[in-house]
Amino acid sequence: MTRRATDVVVIGGGLAGASVAYHLVAAGARATLVDRRDPGRATDAGAGILSPETTRAAGDEWDALAAACGRYYRELSAALPGDHGFAECGLLAVALGDWDAGACDDLLARSPALTAVTPEEARRRFPPLADVARAVWNPGAARVDGRRFAAAVLAAAEARGLERVDASADRVSGGEGGEGGEVEAGGDVWACGAVVIAGGAWSPAMAAQLGVELPVHPERGQIAHLGIEEDTSGWPIVSPVLGDYFVPWPGGRVATGATREPDAGFAPRATVAGVRQLVNEVGRVAPGLLGAELLEVRVGLRPASADGLPVLGAVADGVWVATGYGADGLLLSPWCGKLVASWALGGALEPGLEPFLASRFG
Repeated sequence: MTRRATDVVVIGGGLAGASVAYHLVAAGARATLVDRRDPGRATDAGAGILSPETTRAAGDEWDALAAACGRYYRELSAALPGDHGFAECGLLAVALGDWDAGACDDLLARSPALTAVTPEEARRRFPPLADVARAVWNPGAARVDGRRFAAAVLAAAEARGLERVDASADRVSGGEGGEGGEVEAGGDVWACGAVVIAGGAWSPAMAAQLGVELPVHPERGQIAHLGIEEDTSGWPIVSPVLGDYFVPWPGGRVATGATREPDAGFAPRATVAGVRQLVNEVGRVAPGLLGAELLEVRVGLRPASADGLPVLGAVADGVWVATGYGADGLLLSPWCGKLVASWALGGALEPGLEPFLASRFG
């Protein structure tokens, strides 16, 4: 067994871990990323909606965090070379009847960036749309391909010196008395000044090695990818105020979903019940897509926290976490990764982030 040295070990290679690692090496630190590539990683399945203005209303702190995450995507994507899967496309939030029309009013009251559009205009922009009662337009919304963006972030980090280890983190220990921690992976041991656990739904198992209980569990999400023989490159995202979303991509592909299954455990598989739910939503929200080809069903295990908010910050001496992102993982990961990387290197805590710190759970 070889003993190696690094400044920080990051555990988890999805967008959450990749973002932490990227910002560590960008700050000049030596970083090692350990990733065992678990099937069902949320990054690989997520639809990629980036619309902070229309996310759930969870208080002023959440709105500020979501807005910061949305802004940072523009900065980070501009720094990444090649085709990284980020594009602005706009979003239509729609109400299908009088019973949910009030939610559109709530959205308009929350953000001056949003404007009301007619149902006819909404269907012009998204032709398969059903008859809707109300529609709200968010011109600044964007979409991101989680797989491509995470790969681009990792490639940029490797170009700055990131070391990658494709193995399981078999042993994790924190620092004591100011001493650094250790991570055993792939038959070697990395001695480090800090460890960051960013393993998505699998993070609690790693934290448990330190005697830390993380209130994070897997929430299965099934997402259907549909194919049609139309030019979808200019279509916006459609997000019912109550219901499943539709994310168009160039090449006649539309992703729709997703299920929320908190009791599925670590079982990243599509089910008949899940596909039935997705098909029913197509008929309800976008019946013009009922003739589309079912290309694939992607399944991800979201890391959902006990209170529905991100879990960030220190959990033991020299050990930090970046997890609990739930269905907002692709939106939150880059900016939150930058925050946690800064803290792991001794940076100060920014005000307003207290509701998201791991310490809130004791």
